[in-house]
Amino acid sequence: LQLYGTLRVILEPLLTDAPFVGAVTLFFMQKPHLEINWAGMSNLLDVPGINVMSDSLIQDFIAARLVLPNRITVPLKKNMNIAHLRFPVPQGVIRVHLLEAENLVQKDNFLGAIRGKSDPYALLRVGTVQYRSKTVSRDLNPIWNETFEFVVHEVPGQDLEVDLYDEDPDKDDFMGSLLIGLVDVMNDRTVDEWFPLSKTTSGHLHLKLEWLSLVNDQEKLHEDKKGLSTAILIVYLDSAFNLPKNHFEYSNGECGAKKIKNNKYLKKMEREPSSFVLLTVGNKTQKSKTCNFSKDPKWGQAFTFFVHSAHSQSLHIEIKDKERDSALGTSVVCLSHLLKDPNMTLDQRFQLDHSSSDSFIKMKLVLRALNVEEPDPQRVKAGVNASKPGPVPVTEKAGNQQKFSSSPQVSKVPPMSKDSAALETLPKKDSGEDLDTKDSSVPVPSETVSGLDEAEGKQNPEHGPQSALPSGAAAVPTLPVLQEMRVAPSVTSLGSLPSSCFELSSSNLDIPNGTEMPLGEIQLTVRYASIRQSLVVLVNGCRNLVPSSNRGVDPYVRIYLLPDRRWTSRKKTSVKKKTLNPQYDEKFEFFESLENVKKRTLDIAVKNSRPFISQERKELGKVHIDLSQEDLIKGFAQW
Repeated sequence: LQLYGTLRVILEPLLTDAPFVGAVTLFFMQKPHLEINWAGMSNLLDVPGINVMSDSLIQDFIAARLVLPNRITVPLKKNMNIAHLRFPVPQGVIRVHLLEAENLVQKDNFLGAIRGKSDPYALLRVGTVQYRSKTVSRDLNPIWNETFEFVVHEVPGQDLEVDLYDEDPDKDDFMGSLLIGLVDVMNDRTVDEWFPLSKTTSGHLHLKLEWLSLVNDQEKLHEDKKGLSTAILIVYLDSAFNLPKNHFEYSNGECGAKKIKNNKYLKKMEREPSSFVLLTVGNKTQKSKTCNFSKDPKWGQAFTFFVHSAHSQSLHIEIKDKERDSALGTSVVCLSHLLKDPNMTLDQRFQLDHSSSDSFIKMKLVLRALNVEEPDPQRVKAGVNASKPGPVPVTEKAGNQQKFSSSPQVSKVPPMSKDSAALETLPKKDSGEDLDTKDSSVPVPSETVSGLDEAEGKQNPEHGPQSALPSGAAAVPTLPVLQEMRVAPSVTSLGSLPSSCFELSSSNLDIPNGTEMPLGEIQLTVRYASIRQSLVVLVNGCRNLVPSSNRGVDPYVRIYLLPDRRWTSRKKTSVKKKTLNPQYDEKFEFFESLENVKKRTLDIAVKNSRPFISQERKELGKVHIDLSQEDLIKGFAQW
């Protein structure tokens, strides 16, 4: 049995003496991927049909114990209070408005040949919580206009997963997926964008995402006119005391008297109850685990409920006996009682009704208002930068410069397709500004590295004199047409993912001024997402491009993963009008295994979008990036 996922280990609190750590907390950020190799008699579980059921049961078992919000906390020191470690307050709530989709793939066929339409629906998931949208019949451009809310416990770490399916009588067909990192949504507060679907040939999904902070402010508890949640109730279910063995202990009804006389009930009445708790707020009910054969059960679980009106709603508690399916006690807590406390918190024992006179249940109730903060004007409000290919972070590449070659070849590209409506927008900088390094976790040298060919003796005055690389950096290979490579500070984006840039070579192209000056630079981030099995190329932008005419240029970037030059495999950014310093911030994925990617080469060209009959030069610059020499799991970043 193998599990693939992100496991977070928290060591806290730190102590001054042995064991130096008070407790260890373990949990998976997302539901892990499971691989089981059945052996021996267990091969029977690998029979088609049964294997799906067995794998699902094991995954559900793991998720119920080790996937957020569930966690395992092991105290390492005696008398250590670990309640706040086991049940921390969530970091916020993500409100997902599933609006519409467009250009979805056709999955329904007639007579095996004629393409029809599809019946799409969406599955949305954060952690172990999953919602399904309604199904829109026979529509490749469905409109849902549905809203879902998820409690977010860990950021960064948890992601929003969206899968689209075509509903069929036998088996639903996959239509594409989307994975959005919530850390960027939390920073941007509100994101309203079209997102490109991955693992499919076409399709975009329109989502509006809102980050709701949890605040201790009663003024924020006004009832929402649209019927959306205004608060969240967190219930820490601790334990119960002196539960009756059965409801006959406090019921003197005629029915109870008859059952007591029946011998088949006498044996059951002698056993301690196996109790569980049903918690209800509004129309949502959650069930605790069962504590077997105990009058003083200890559950130690946390539950969350969305609240629409804190002044009128109540929490209903019912303790039931699993063996006899009878109620052992009930209680009702009006949420308005929490408003009387300055911290909107109640931590106490609650008397049980319809139970013994000395029966109690111990809980801690915390009420927090949901607050939509205004977006920070210093941050980008368009949130496609929240879209990311997987939970594996990119780290700064150190000590190994990227090898790439220049190609003088100018290939003809077919007419451009319609620009994508979904662009991955990152925090933009003016073209003349230096890139900020304040948030960069790994410093990158900003010195200029000259080529080995000193005959030219040329330097770019914009970047100052030459200097050597700092220790630990590899030398840059000499290229026939590349005079220098400038290493600039990295730009943090996509949740502190470093960027990388490669200089465009002159490639013996026809330069208007007849010189062999460098043709500018292109800024890229390249890494391999193991979980999604894809190579991710993030095109940030270009700078200092050389115009091909006096009328300026309309640049775009074209990408191939060589040797594949098929039209369907080509990736292309949008066109930026009349600029020599275009900013794209667009992400592309090549779904290949890591083994295959290591044998491939990235062919990246910056081109000018020109009229079909124009005589202007189309290719502005081109680079080849050899992927066989790079640690793609770690990722690389440089100019």
